[in-house]
Amino acid sequence: MQHPERYPYGITREDLRIPLSDGTELYARIWRPVTGEPVPALLEYLPYRLTDWTAPRDAQRHPWYAGHGYASVRVDVRGHGNSGGLPGDEYSAQELADGVEVVEWLAARPWCSGRVGMFGISWGGFNSLQIAALAPEPLKAVVTVCSTDDRYDNDVHYMGGSLLAVDMHAWSATMLAFTARPPDPKYAGDDWRRMWRERLEALEPFVHPWLTHQVRDDYWRHGSVCEDYGAIRAAVLAVGGWADPYRDTVLRLLEHLDAPVRGIIGPWSHQYPDRGLPPGPAVGFLQETLRWWDHWLKDADNGVMSEPALRSWMNESVPPATVYANRPGRWVASDTWPSPDVREVVHGLDDALRTAGTSTDRHVQVRSPQHTGIDAGRFFPFGNAADLPPDQREEDGRSVCFDSQPLPEPVEILGRATVRLRVRSRARRGQVIARLCDVAPDGSSTLVTRGVLNLSSRQGRDRVVEWTPGETEDVTFELVSIAHAFPAGHRLRLALSSAYWPWIWPQPDPGGFELDPGHSTLTLPVRHLAADAGSPPVTFEPPEQSEGLDVSYPEPLTARPERLVVRDVATGEHRLEVDPAYGGTRIYPDGLVFDEQAVESYRILADSPLSATTRSDWTVRLQRPDIGWDTTVRTRSEITCDARYFTVHNHVTALEGTEVLFERDWERRIPRTAS
Repeated sequence: MQHPERYPYGITREDLRIPLSDGTELYARIWRPVTGEPVPALLEYLPYRLTDWTAPRDAQRHPWYAGHGYASVRVDVRGHGNSGGLPGDEYSAQELADGVEVVEWLAARPWCSGRVGMFGISWGGFNSLQIAALAPEPLKAVVTVCSTDDRYDNDVHYMGGSLLAVDMHAWSATMLAFTARPPDPKYAGDDWRRMWRERLEALEPFVHPWLTHQVRDDYWRHGSVCEDYGAIRAAVLAVGGWADPYRDTVLRLLEHLDAPVRGIIGPWSHQYPDRGLPPGPAVGFLQETLRWWDHWLKDADNGVMSEPALRSWMNESVPPATVYANRPGRWVASDTWPSPDVREVVHGLDDALRTAGTSTDRHVQVRSPQHTGIDAGRFFPFGNAADLPPDQREEDGRSVCFDSQPLPEPVEILGRATVRLRVRSRARRGQVIARLCDVAPDGSSTLVTRGVLNLSSRQGRDRVVEWTPGETEDVTFELVSIAHAFPAGHRLRLALSSAYWPWIWPQPDPGGFELDPGHSTLTLPVRHLAADAGSPPVTFEPPEQSEGLDVSYPEPLTARPERLVVRDVATGEHRLEVDPAYGGTRIYPDGLVFDEQAVESYRILADSPLSATTRSDWTVRLQRPDIGWDTTVRTRSEITCDARYFTVHNHVTALEGTEVLFERDWERRIPRTAS
């Protein structure tokens, strides 16, 4: 990682409060270049607390932008960190309206040129797009990283109409713990305790509305910019990673936006592309975005719009592993998207792909044990050692697999594969999970991509249409987009299952479905092997950042495995225990001691979908020994089910020292209307 010895501009930093029209003040940190001329402003707007949780990351990029002639601004969302007001649901109308006010406030500062850009990863990438769709006049450009245009079907809540058990539960539990943290008296002042009490009283676990709205209704349409791409007028640079679950959004924005747009998809996980976290290689993301800002906010004629519409990393085939420091591959370019260099190639499941056997009536039974999916890997890879899916041979053994012959020549795919299946089901509800794997000559199976369909959402994600038992229908769904090069001699494998725990919450009936291979296909987006001929190479500068914070990370007294799978042979229970590994204990240069411990647990019996149970326990302790400030938040979140209801239990305890300041239980029984 390179750190500039000097910048074109000197840098100043200021913490202040931005007033909103209702009297609420949002806490902000602004890095500005030392100049007498007005400059554009760049806004990153998050609930994740700029004085602690994101402070190390913020220090890597905001000063860098300031040193290159921009006022770079980090703001905490209402009700979070040291901002005033009460917390609300994610991407609430209030959050977005506040964001519009912040954009307009920045544009009106005497040190601002009147032009504003927004950027962010994940939540900050989401609300950058959502605020752009509200079209505040000063907002001219956006850089959105690892974000989504579709809150229902491409976020942490649902996938293919099925409930995402793993991250609907885990992220709601995480945000309960995060939202319950106190303001910091060093920055919030003596009023911190009153602010904390009011926030705690206003807490509502996110999982309640998420689980109540099981189809794509108005709740999910809010904030989903795919509802009206034409509302976005700001220029958009969309960035994703092939190891990140949101990468489809980059391709959809390229295809549907009327505003100027460019896309980059690298090998990366759910991280900024310059951080050097696995899988790499990292790139000079700050330099690339500076070109974007200079063009759209300073009218620089720097050729940024002459870049290909899509620059993407073509993953080479690799043996299965849970982490790759650098993913082998190469950069490829597509001048337009969809690309004329990518064509659909159809593989029949009783022709080009075949399974080991079929029954006499030509139907294959797909009835998976409920722990199928235990080797799915992390839904949100963050660059940790246990994030990615291991060898899929055990998962393949719990699925019905259709294999090609060894490939006579390499095959490269770029985009979204599609499966069309003729299905017969004896149950009113069920689900289909499809995994595309790269099978090496030694039999090892590397997961390439996957997709899910809740059979009751086969006619649209906005409705529930139960299956008529015994009937046969054709269903079609897409797998998540990918770029992957299958070598000659390897096999394509399509693995189909009726369960995928803990990613997908199981339907009550464990009977699975029957498949007619003779009327079922896999369609691959095959990229022409000569597509790069005559094209200039795609290159990026080496990664560069400003010097980060001097944060120390003490070794934990006891180490917990990141992902631990336990099988009870006698009972048939499978348990997955996960340490999300967001940071552990760290000590900040301003004296803050931040300790964060969490464990997630997912349990299921191999033959019982109604045994599915999730639990998440968090402890967050914040201390300032110099002033005797010591606070702790403990949370517990659980979801269980029966055939008709989900039961959701959440608990929060907040302590100042050893005194319990706040304690509350929530319990909800939520009907299973779709999942």
